[in-house]
Amino acid sequence: MRKKLWLTGVLLLLFFVLTGCSDLNQPIDANSKGIWNEWFVYPLSWFIKYVAHIFNGSYGISIIICTIIIRLIILPLIIKQIKNSKAMQEMQPEMKKLREKYSSKDAETQKKLQQETMLLFQKYNVNPLAGCFPLLIQMPILIAFYHAVYRTEEIRNHTFLWFSLGHVDYILPFIAAATTFIQQKIMVGRMGNANPQMAIMTYVFPIMIAIFAFNFPAALALYWVVGNIFMIFQTYFIYAPSKSKTKETGGATK
Repeated sequence: MRKKLWLTGVLLLLFFVLTGCSDLNQPIDANSKGIWNEWFVYPLSWFIKYVAHIFNGSYGISIIICTIIIRLIILPLIIKQIKNSKAMQEMQPEMKKLREKYSSKDAETQKKLQQETMLLFQKYNVNPLAGCFPLLIQMPILIAFYHAVYRTEEIRNHTFLWFSLGHVDYILPFIAAATTFIQQKIMVGRMGNANPQMAIMTYVFPIMIAIFAFNFPAALALYWVVGNIFMIFQTYFIYAPSKSKTKETGGATK
């Protein structure tokens, strides 16, 4: 968990650096040069404009649809992450026994602990870094999304509901933080027996999202709100079958 927190901090720092160092005042279009512009920012900008054109020029609806599409694309990876988290929980009792068995701090004992731990990971088919993969994939998307919104004039000047997509809104960040909190609480509740670090992240992530949302265009906060709502339903439908199965197994055992 500490490694995951460290990686999250590094990625967030990278987000601020990349969004700050690039020339945000340069409009994005088909003539924009550079791998970042040609392969990430412009295709996303073009797609958002294309979807908006289908929906009578509503860039707010376009962002909602694009967010759902992005979430559906990374859904298999999220499912794999959740399965990995379940397996990590199942192996915790054995991990505890290993730590107690190899409690000595000398190099030889710690080497044996690492070897036994790797065998345990193989037994449960667990990848200790799998929890970071969705974050690694989403970060470039978020950065490209930010650039696409900020550097596409049509999006920057568009109003959706009560807010301007290209400017900071002071209500949407609270909604983004609230939906993040609800999503995290549901995730922890569905997983059951969550460790203290996960409980802490339930409060840390909403604060982080709120800080982001108060410093970037409202379109990015809208992306988070829609993404969180999607993940709330996603978490329910992914975990519901396993919980039902557990209840049926428990009933049969009795």
